[in-house]
Amino acid sequence: MCAAKTELKPFGEDEYGRKIDRCLTDVLVKSAGGLALGAVFSLLFFKRRRWPLVLGTGFGTGVAYTRCEKDLNSASS
Repeated sequence: MCAAKTELKPFGEDEYGRKIDRCLTDVLVKSAGGLALGAVFSLLFFKRRRWPLVLGTGFGTGVAYTRCEKDLNSASS
C-alpha cells in the first residue's frame, strides 16, 4: 500500500503572519547593521559625529522596508 503524503497548506492569516515576522526580523537586522556601519564610519572618519549613525540606520530601515513591501505584495511565499 502506498502511504498518501498529505501536505498541509497554511491559512491565509498564517502566511501573512509569517511574512510580517520575516519583515520585522529583516528590519531589526538591517537597521542594526546600518547602525553598526554608521558607528564605524563615525568613529573612523567623521570625528564622532551623530549623522552617520542616523544615516546608516535610515538606509538599513529603507532597504528592509522595500524588501518587505515586495514580499507582502507577492502572490505566494
